[in-house]
Amino acid sequence: MHRRLIAPGALAASLLLAIPASAADYSPGAPGIGDPYYPAYGNGGYDVSHYDLRLKYQPRTDELEGTATLLATTTQDLSRFDLDFLLDVSEVRVNGAKASFATSGQHELEVTPAKPLPKGTPITVVVRYSGVPSTKSAYGFSTWHRTPDGAVAADEPEAAWWWFPSNDHPLDKATYDVSVAVPDGTQAISNGTLQSTSSRLGWTRYNWRSNKPQATYLATLALGKFDITTSTSEGGVPVINAYSKDLGDNDGAARASVERTGEIVDWLSGYFGPYPFSSVGGYVPNTTTGYALETQTRVYYSPRQFANGSNTSVVVHELAHQWYGDDVSLKGWKDIWINEGFARYAQWLWSEHEGEGTTLELADYVYASHPADDAFWTVKPGDPGPDNQFDIAVYDRGALAVQALRNEVGDDAFFAILKGWPKDHAYGNASVGDFQKYAEQVSGKPLASLFDTWLFQPSKPGAPAAQGAAISAGSGKKGVPAQAPAQPKSWKKIAATDSVHSG
Repeated sequence: MHRRLIAPGALAASLLLAIPASAADYSPGAPGIGDPYYPAYGNGGYDVSHYDLRLKYQPRTDELEGTATLLATTTQDLSRFDLDFLLDVSEVRVNGAKASFATSGQHELEVTPAKPLPKGTPITVVVRYSGVPSTKSAYGFSTWHRTPDGAVAADEPEAAWWWFPSNDHPLDKATYDVSVAVPDGTQAISNGTLQSTSSRLGWTRYNWRSNKPQATYLATLALGKFDITTSTSEGGVPVINAYSKDLGDNDGAARASVERTGEIVDWLSGYFGPYPFSSVGGYVPNTTTGYALETQTRVYYSPRQFANGSNTSVVVHELAHQWYGDDVSLKGWKDIWINEGFARYAQWLWSEHEGEGTTLELADYVYASHPADDAFWTVKPGDPGPDNQFDIAVYDRGALAVQALRNEVGDDAFFAILKGWPKDHAYGNASVGDFQKYAEQVSGKPLASLFDTWLFQPSKPGAPAAQGAAISAGSGKKGVPAQAPAQPKSWKKIAATDSVHSG
């Protein structure tokens, strides 16, 4: 509370007003950050700048103990605030003083500090906790995945609640230090760079640092027995990959794909600009899930991604997200097209690079493959709704929109947009509207109609609209019936990644 000097004559008149008015200025932070797709996700009233997580994990029992220290700043006069969290809390401190706490809703931890917090106050929040993450669920699901020798935290749009308290929305990005003690012989893998390891009394502690802003859903934790490989890409990016030691028949195909990470990230840098983080890599744990996820710097891959052989296309997709989704993150979950449309388009560019079908051939094939009455066209990639957030249309129709943009503005402007966008919005957040404005600025062309046609209309663009964007159903000469375009050679490989965000 701020003190103020009052002239003696005004004291009596002011005293009754001063105390109630100042007390009334403080209010609880909202239990959600304001995303219409997920109203309860994230929280209001503060902004986190850093997470320090000090953990201990026993793979045999799935017991996790932790102390999370959050550095944040209040964004309002705050009487109380929420954290998104599911495990059992034993103590919370705010700026060194014990705070009271309670749970509410499906995943809210309500924290009431000993004293109200004025707007703009730097705060240090310490949460001590423990629990068995695999026994916890919210909204009928869990994002904590047990493996034969440990566990993995990796999911979208939420995963943090099962292992650390957070402001769980991409709008509140922060840096991370993740320190994990596990029994000797088990490893702990997280984002960024391994700073150090130490062993004592049968336990080994791994200290990871992610030194660039990172969304909470992009924080990952893998606990188990891995074979870890390290290298440096030709472009100078440190590469750290890891493979569970019990991948069985999928082991060779996983390595043949993920070990090309350095090559692929250098290739993507030619399109998207310099790689934005301190390291890159991926890990393949022995999970039963079917998806991959662009966890920042350390991509999560399911073994099922490699069940039919090597799959560089999925590696391209997830590494493209390091620029489109991780470096520049969405403002709201409705902006998912910026993540998925461009990651899919990167696969199309890779197809062209490999000589297995050009981006235009792939666009024509996708357009022709879905008749006008296909539900595919009812999904609006620019605002698909929470039920369709990861629908195939967000990927394929989303990539069609990217190709339409390319054909409209020309290659010079298109590739300037592709490379300039991550630089212009580095480590921040942006919306579909922001991207349209940026594309208009770079190209010098009005693009509202094109964006509306390809991203927001719940119908298949008509032939004139399609042809105007140089995407058509492969129409032939005048008077000759249109022929469906041939399936590009890369199509089956690309389609095999359709489950990247489905269970």
